[in-house]
Amino acid sequence: MSALATQGLVKSFGDKLVLSGLDLQVNHGSITAILGPSGCGKTTLLRIVAGFVEPDAGVVRLGDRTVVGNGRSVAPQRRRVGYVPQEGALFPHLDVAANITFGLPRALRGGPRIGEMLELVELPRSIAGRYPHELSGGQQQRVALARALAPEPAMVLLDEPFSSLDASLREGTGRSVVRALRAAVATAVLVTHDQNEALSLADQVGVMRKGRLAQVGSPTEVYRAPVDPEIAVFVGGATVLPAQVYDGLARCALGVLSVPHAQARGDAQVLIRPEQIQVDDGHEDGVAARVTEVSFYGHDAALRLDLLPSGPHVVARTIGSAVPPTGAIVRLRVSGAVTLFDPARPGALATDLA
Repeated sequence: MSALATQGLVKSFGDKLVLSGLDLQVNHGSITAILGPSGCGKTTLLRIVAGFVEPDAGVVRLGDRTVVGNGRSVAPQRRRVGYVPQEGALFPHLDVAANITFGLPRALRGGPRIGEMLELVELPRSIAGRYPHELSGGQQQRVALARALAPEPAMVLLDEPFSSLDASLREGTGRSVVRALRAAVATAVLVTHDQNEALSLADQVGVMRKGRLAQVGSPTEVYRAPVDPEIAVFVGGATVLPAQVYDGLARCALGVLSVPHAQARGDAQVLIRPEQIQVDDGHEDGVAARVTEVSFYGHDAALRLDLLPSGPHVVARTIGSAVPPTGAIVRLRVSGAVTLFDPARPGALATDLA
């Protein structure tokens, strides 16, 4: 049985439909990331599971208990769900120890529990007497997680927990939080608009669109086999080009790509990831393109290019030691797995080695 199962969740605020028949299953001990743009209903889903918001229709089950649906609605404090809001929401007038033990019975607020929870979230016991304003943003988020885990909840919900952190803190704090969740054998649902966060931290990723989950799968499945071009572009910044498919080949603006097991013929769309586009400024083979923009990250760079003479715009990713300047004319070749989409119906037609 799943740790969490929702079925047909519907929620509107006024005349705005936020959730439209949303279904989700989360396995025990797993971390699920709900990925989507701002305003797509991610936080509303969490708040319904926590019991802070009542849905207009649908069912929520936590383990073998129905907490919403069939005329039943269990109060938030009886659901055994920990909630970590976006800003952590620590009580500013309480020290770390009091924040962590706030939700515990009075008899359990002393003793070793505070130190155990601090160690679990990789913080030193010495900060137990500090106040939230004396902590860094990353430390505050880990204290908020310790507070959520202290009562040993059945599930932990995290609402964009790293969005307010500096880029330098995001990855390290995210990894610390995941290690703590795994050490506690906790089931967690994390909502985020950051695709890198979702793909790197979660066991399962659900992509939200128009109040529903458009695709749910492992990070590898969602990235390598998106169910439609919109998800392909949203998760990983893919280039999607029109193509003509025939005899196991796909002809598009980036050349003729081999897809030997494709059954489709005629019009299609081809999905090409930025890392599949090989950039060479000293080779005669490949398709000519002009570099229009360079985003340099040190270890690598994202290049925005216009195919010549008047082709479409594409994005390539290259290593940081081989970055051509803006305006350079380069040659592009495609390598790796190619996915085809039929524009007339959703779903990938084929994924093959080019």
